[in-house]
Amino acid sequence: MPQVGDIWEGYKSTEYLLMVGSVESPSVTRITGLSEGEYDTIEQPDGGSSHVHKISSTKVKFDSLTIERRVDGSPDDQLFLDWWRETFNLTENTSHGSSIRRNGQIIKRHNGEDVMVFTFKDAWVKSSKFSDLEAGTDNFFTQTIVLEHEGLERISP
Repeated sequence: MPQVGDIWEGYKSTEYLLMVGSVESPSVTRITGLSEGEYDTIEQPDGGSSHVHKISSTKVKFDSLTIERRVDGSPDDQLFLDWWRETFNLTENTSHGSSIRRNGQIIKRHNGEDVMVFTFKDAWVKSSKFSDLEAGTDNFFTQTIVLEHEGLERISP
């Protein structure tokens, strides 16, 4: 427990692990889009007045997961390349689009202990792009992968 004296210590956002299937991806440096979902809102005017009622559409939408990682020659390079190639399959001039899907987890840790787990299901690669190449800089060469998915659920570790 992150309790220090009488206060609770907040979790830092720096300690986490991405799992795609059962494969760890330690080269991931940033993950955005950790949204547990959102309902669309329908605005229904109240006839004869200036009041508008807001009601839930009952349709849940999830944000895309954006994964940034260092390109480093590790097995992660091949893992994401294989997934991208399965999805886009440019050599055969066909696309499998969203049919190549993977499940995974984002494990939030605090001082080495798992404290929160987000599971995503049926994710597919929407896009993959790389950072600019620039002489004279000391930046890392990175890959940004956007995943669409069918849901993100927070579970107890």
